[in-house]
Amino acid sequence: MIFRILCFVSLCFMLSCSATVERQEKINGVSYVASRDSIGQHHIEPVVNLGANYAAIMPFDFVKDLAHPEISFNTGRQWFGETEEGVKQYINLLHNSDIQVMLKPQIWVWRGEFTGFIKMTHEADWKLLENSYSDFILAYAKVAQEANVDIFCIGTELENFIDERPSYWKELIIEVKKIYKGKLTYAANWNEYERTPFWDDLDFIGIDAYFPVDAKQSPTISGAKKGWQVHKAAIKNYAMKHKKQILFTEFGYRSIDFAGRAPWTVDRVEKQVNLEAQAILTQALLEEFWHENWFAGGFVWKWFHKHNAVGGKDDNRFTPQNKPAEEVIRTFYKKYSL
Repeated sequence: MIFRILCFVSLCFMLSCSATVERQEKINGVSYVASRDSIGQHHIEPVVNLGANYAAIMPFDFVKDLAHPEISFNTGRQWFGETEEGVKQYINLLHNSDIQVMLKPQIWVWRGEFTGFIKMTHEADWKLLENSYSDFILAYAKVAQEANVDIFCIGTELENFIDERPSYWKELIIEVKKIYKGKLTYAANWNEYERTPFWDDLDFIGIDAYFPVDAKQSPTISGAKKGWQVHKAAIKNYAMKHKKQILFTEFGYRSIDFAGRAPWTVDRVEKQVNLEAQAILTQALLEEFWHENWFAGGFVWKWFHKHNAVGGKDDNRFTPQNKPAEEVIRTFYKKYSL
């Protein structure tokens, strides 16, 4: 079954990419998941073999609920890869293998509630949240500068926080720039980016690209690409308006039936594994965006350090590891890397 799917994906790729395009170097990234322990060179080799030239390193902070203003980070209760020490170890090892880094600190709400819904009920709590979030982001801005990180992401999917406190975010960017001298972005949710007010202060328009593109149980290349057209036109126009490249700070699909209908879905229901759907949707996205000069590249969601122990034919989660989608990504990443 796996062999037939790989043959199908390869055939679709050859047919759809027959036209010659100019090679461009892109940000060919993976979202590298933190682990309990330090990592070794053998954990980096699969990233290199994928043709990736970037990895997003994601230290987490934690809040108790959506209305809680205090953030906890860099504690002894966190996994090693989520702490400052772990982040530095990961970055150093990736740099030694010529993999650049986007440092992307993120909030985790207890029970996995959506960070975009974070909202305080009192002005005093908003102030506490702002101070706590600044401590978190500025601490990792220092890590980014000291570790010579190429891109720093100032937040991920925090639409209510931004909608309610836009002046705070403008001030935060000023403070970050006093510390960190590299490129900046923010990871806006797919339905959030058009109202994010500070793109002109950043280097990339960052989008977590979970756009609905195909409602079928098993999508086709042509159907998925058709489903991208309205979204793509809007994204391109937005890039032109702000004179900034688009960066998919996250992109990816589950290997599951109806994977293109609501790609942001993270529930653990045990639906039918559909490796072909993941591969086709991934290919359609790469074909639509990777050749565009207004598009910087992106980071596939998500990549685990123990490559041989994750993914595979029975996994319906996001990782492309040990699935046909991995080969689709490898083909594109190696094509768009100089």
